[in-house]
Amino acid sequence: MEIKDIVKKVKQIEIRTRKKTEASLMGQYHSAFKGQGMTFSEVRQYQFGDDTRRIDWNKTARFREPFVKVMEEERELTMMLVVDVSASMDYGTKTQLKREYVAEICASLGFSAAGNNDKVGLILYADKVLKVVPPQKGRKHVLSIISNILSADYVPAKSNLDTAFNYMMSVFKRKSLVFLFSDFEDEFDQKILNVTARKHQVLGLRIYDEKDMEIPDIGYALFRDAETGKQVWANTSSARWRYDFAEQQKQKMRQTKDEFENSSAHFLDINTSDDYSKSLYQYFRK
Repeated sequence: MEIKDIVKKVKQIEIRTRKKTEASLMGQYHSAFKGQGMTFSEVRQYQFGDDTRRIDWNKTARFREPFVKVMEEERELTMMLVVDVSASMDYGTKTQLKREYVAEICASLGFSAAGNNDKVGLILYADKVLKVVPPQKGRKHVLSIISNILSADYVPAKSNLDTAFNYMMSVFKRKSLVFLFSDFEDEFDQKILNVTARKHQVLGLRIYDEKDMEIPDIGYALFRDAETGKQVWANTSSARWRYDFAEQQKQKMRQTKDEFENSSAHFLDINTSDDYSKSLYQYFRK
């Protein structure tokens, strides 16, 4: 995409997601994700009903009347958007490519975080970590992240989720909200996912096109793996072949979901023709 096309696309995404974000997602996001704990705010005189465990005994002894410590939630969080930019994500048969759909979801999440004064960062990965945008606050920063997702080179290489998680674990020591976007066409190490999910709050979002799941009857066709370049002829007129293909995809989806849930992570399966805001809203409510 040329720069002018990227700028135009970013603006379209901002306009399209603003109403959706402000109307429903932002409030649910704030309710769902609490801060890292409580932090000291001030000391004031004791009032009826105050928790006696909060009494500041030093100041109480000095002034000979009870004072309590006022604590407030440490609200600031860090959101990391981890995006698969292998070639299979640069594909779509409906209104959008997978990467454009991912950029729109990231915009909604990013604007929700920015509205709550949280930081947002980005990791782009394929067979290795390709780009990192350090977490910062603000809408302008979120727009920059969207631009990076749209303008990335979607490389013909098998995606390696393990490298992205290992990078997260080595660089981000504080617990973060991790939203992972991929079509999960490639395998990953369950143990690394387990460790990451214990430290961070992880949501895997499988973004798929309907043709990822079912192939139409178009006779003999040559298929090429976008990531490995491997080619194979298939007789799509065979009902048995189409059935086996669909069942294999469904099994792969179930297995990935089970692996995430067994790791205390969360998982959403979203079609590029779906309204993603409904899925995110339900996830936040849970």
